[in-house]
Amino acid sequence: MRWKGLRRSRNVDDRCDGVGFGGSSGGGFPGPVSRGGMGRGTVGGGLGIIVILVLGLLFGFDPNVLLQGPQQESYQPPPVSQRGAPSQAPDELADFVSAVLGSAEDTWHAIFRDELGQPYREPRLVLFSGRVHSACGMAASAMGPFYCPTDQQVYIDLSFYRALRERFRAPGDFAQAYVVAHEVGHHVQNLLGIAERVHAMRGRVSPVEFNQIMVRTELQADCFAGLWAHRADRARGIIETGDVEEALNAASAIGDDNIQRQTQGHVVPDAFTHGSAAQRVRWFRRGLETGRLDACDTFGAEQL
Repeated sequence: MRWKGLRRSRNVDDRCDGVGFGGSSGGGFPGPVSRGGMGRGTVGGGLGIIVILVLGLLFGFDPNVLLQGPQQESYQPPPVSQRGAPSQAPDELADFVSAVLGSAEDTWHAIFRDELGQPYREPRLVLFSGRVHSACGMAASAMGPFYCPTDQQVYIDLSFYRALRERFRAPGDFAQAYVVAHEVGHHVQNLLGIAERVHAMRGRVSPVEFNQIMVRTELQADCFAGLWAHRADRARGIIETGDVEEALNAASAIGDDNIQRQTQGHVVPDAFTHGSAAQRVRWFRRGLETGRLDACDTFGAEQL
């Protein structure tokens, strides 16, 4: 990915404690995990409850996934282009994240201004090591990247990128950019009132039906990530050979079916909250290929 010439965002808050991007990746989870809905005062954009959502607006996996050692998996990722890839040093990774966020800001400012006729409010991105306080509660690195709608901030422990590369076998700079773009996608949903409407459905439908709504929410954030990639490449030519495969590999690796198969040995579709591997790939690709906001209407789609 050609990222070094991108504008750096001023909205990055580096709270790393000097331990480095290794943080406390071997630490435990501070309390029991429960799953629930999204709303004000809870982590938004994915599962949504106060201490867990965190687990991943993006990924929706059990925290132990990041704490266990590597397991055998049948899927082998495609070759990764390393040209322009950031080193795993915390400073360069932070610079990379700032560049991706700056690009996302430019993309969404243009969309909100030219297509929606309203201003775009930029989120802040917090880099932390180990654990962090957010307006949605305490978060630990094992929970993965997340977006908190209450303070409109994205939170990332850079150690997650190592887990993405080693645990999920999804290496590459464009895979890392996908993580940021997905979480920014949840911020866009928050600004557009989508997150609030989704939260209002909780308690009005069955748990299985609400899970299905959450899947559509997550797949839309995947599509928004693809939309960013399309617009950013058209504006700045950021995509290199192998980049698309990196992002598609990451989207596939964190599909609910793959996560469930890895953590519990079997797949329970009714428990999906983020979408299957095939669905996540399909919607990211749709945003990437069309670059259109209306193409990301997962809620109106008959088939995901």
